[in-house]
Amino acid sequence: MTIPATMQYVDHGAGGPPEVLTLKSGAVPELGAGEVLIRVAVAGVNRPDCLQRSGRYPPPSDASPHIGLEVAGEVAAVGQGVTEWRVGDPVCALTNGGGYAEYVTAPSGQVLPVPKGLSMLQAAALPETYFTVWANLIERGRLQQGERVLVHGGSSGIGITAIQMGKAWGATVYCTVGNEDKAGACRALGADAAINYRTRDFVAETLRLTGNRGVDVVLDMVGGPYIEKNLKLLALEGRLVQIAFLQPSRVEVDWMPLMLKRLTFTGSTLRARPAAEKARLAQQLREHIWPHLEAGRMLPVIHKVFPLAQAGAAHALMESSEHIGKIMLQVAAQ
Repeated sequence: MTIPATMQYVDHGAGGPPEVLTLKSGAVPELGAGEVLIRVAVAGVNRPDCLQRSGRYPPPSDASPHIGLEVAGEVAAVGQGVTEWRVGDPVCALTNGGGYAEYVTAPSGQVLPVPKGLSMLQAAALPETYFTVWANLIERGRLQQGERVLVHGGSSGIGITAIQMGKAWGATVYCTVGNEDKAGACRALGADAAINYRTRDFVAETLRLTGNRGVDVVLDMVGGPYIEKNLKLLALEGRLVQIAFLQPSRVEVDWMPLMLKRLTFTGSTLRARPAAEKARLAQQLREHIWPHLEAGRMLPVIHKVFPLAQAGAAHALMESSEHIGKIMLQVAAQ
């Protein structure tokens, strides 16, 4: 595979609204030891990308300064010490940045094969959400078969992944959504109940659904006033897992339920984890989740695909929260 000296990529300049995203030409990233260079076919759009663009989620010092955390494509080259991957292999990857581009590097441990039967478009929708949901719902949330889980933002990429993963784990899954179209989509994907938070009190409704027992796990990316509400609807020994803050992270909370119900409040971010930890997560996904994907029991939902040059429009759609599923960027013709 011939690798050009330059490529097109999306630049966010000094940051700002979606309109700051522009297509530029620059050097193909240098390939380091233990890394894989990927010719990108499709890149995924995620909330952290929007935060980085607006200046609220700076990349780690050793990461690419450019936006983009997940891609699918073909291996274009492998670095020193890489033995698992060969030029031409179809792969998807969790990158450390720079995914909105024709070429990107990723540590080899963060690269996964495209699941059999899935397209490049579908594969590019996997890494960021599946790494995040596995690490938080299954590992930190310790979700077990027969338990009940509430997923906030059920129609988001994270939410849809959590619904499907929770059902695959044998859990009863409830979710919150902002309208009835989203509620119907979540129920069609397996959610046992979808609560429209604009028309119903999700605390009261969750307690009603569980016979006043509450749920064992809450996966939340909202924060703000949701924190205290989440504590109220958790069952004894329940776990609240925080993965983002769409509303303020500083709030006044009555923490008494934490003690009375012996609750656990935890959370994590993905990007700052060391490469070895991300590689471990990749292997867990390959062992436990890739078989579900290849059997069709779990599949990403694609809401809309934009050309790379329209990354700004993709970000505007993401920030509108009108989407159901993943927003993607087509980089190379298929």
